[in-house]
Amino acid sequence: METMTYKKFMAASALVVAAGFGGAAYAADYPERPIQMIVPWGAGGGSDAVARIIASVLQEDLGQPVNVVNRTGGSGVVGHSAISAADPDGYTIGLATVEITMMHWQGLTDLSYKDYDIIGIVNQDAAGVMVSADSKYKDIKSLNDAIKSQPAGTFSASGTAQGGIWHVAEAGWMVANDLDAGHVKWVPSEGSASAITEMVAGGISIVTASLPEGRSMIEAGRIIPLATMSDERHPLYPDVPTLKEATGIDWTLGAWRGVFAPKGLPADVREKLSAAVEKAYESPEYQDFMKGRGLGVVWRAGDDATNFVAKSDVTFGEVMKAAGLTK
Repeated sequence: METMTYKKFMAASALVVAAGFGGAAYAADYPERPIQMIVPWGAGGGSDAVARIIASVLQEDLGQPVNVVNRTGGSGVVGHSAISAADPDGYTIGLATVEITMMHWQGLTDLSYKDYDIIGIVNQDAAGVMVSADSKYKDIKSLNDAIKSQPAGTFSASGTAQGGIWHVAEAGWMVANDLDAGHVKWVPSEGSASAITEMVAGGISIVTASLPEGRSMIEAGRIIPLATMSDERHPLYPDVPTLKEATGIDWTLGAWRGVFAPKGLPADVREKLSAAVEKAYESPEYQDFMKGRGLGVVWRAGDDATNFVAKSDVTFGEVMKAAGLTK
């Protein structure tokens, strides 16, 4: 009887030990196949660029391809939903954007940041104002004065989806001007790249997006940066004033991007993925790419990242209510 009890005890102990090492073995094997990184916005824009450089460095460290997939539509809902709905096994991740703290305020989705495991925040940029080189407005003050003096709907703008970050930037600018949030007609787009193309073609008057997203067209002389909605001038464009400097309007707004995963990642997989993303963030490839594009770099992980996103959610709820963009 005593011998049998001892054997049962040893067998049970072996099972416990095996279970204890199971997670470590799983993490050691991960990843065993390619990883998909979903981007909720179109190819060619800022989010797409950040995702592709992160993915290219990640795959070197993880030893498996990290394939970027653009899942556009629904003002960002389609792509963010695809990230959230995937199996929480580490094989589907995404580059979530600030819109995840905004879409639910509009009634577009029930999704919020609470539906994800936040791996890390990797980028933050201020909004900017750009016009076509053919525009008769060559500085932000003349454009601002013209907007105020002309009837609602005279000017049109784009840069992202309806209610997206750059729309909120433009609407907040109007509210700060003591105008209705819809004074400038917003034309939804799948991202800054398509909006800039439309503006150059003459379809819209203004693009609000981060200035680095317009860099290639700025350098080509096709568009002109007029202002940045930040406290300080952008280091890549030191001659471009802040909105407050040039007009006296005290309005600032910025966007962030981060690597998110479906809620419920195994702890060991999350730990390995987090370490890999941080390593990619710190890599010379990522830092040089972001600096070269003029995109802001910032690293937040763990509780710091969660608290940052939670605060963003509250802030945008307040701003969007003031701009009449909530439901």
